[in-house]
Amino acid sequence: MITVHLRYFASIRETLNCGSEDWQTSATTVGDLRAELLVRGQAYQCLSADNPVRMALDQVMCQDSASLKEGCELGFFPPVTGG
Repeated sequence: MITVHLRYFASIRETLNCGSEDWQTSATTVGDLRAELLVRGQAYQCLSADNPVRMALDQVMCQDSASLKEGCELGFFPPVTGG
């Protein structure tokens, strides 16, 4: 098991009513960790691969195949629009 620091931004933070949390996981990739989070309940469906969510691992944009390590930070970002 490793501990990953999760950060949620903008509408994801509002949906989950949480800006950050530490999560203990046996997941080895970002995709595996997302799958774990999805089973936590309906609110976490906003993190589904079906939604246009961007992720950053240790402040570098990443894909589901990115490897997790002890103490890393994983941020979830909703799509943004500008005007």
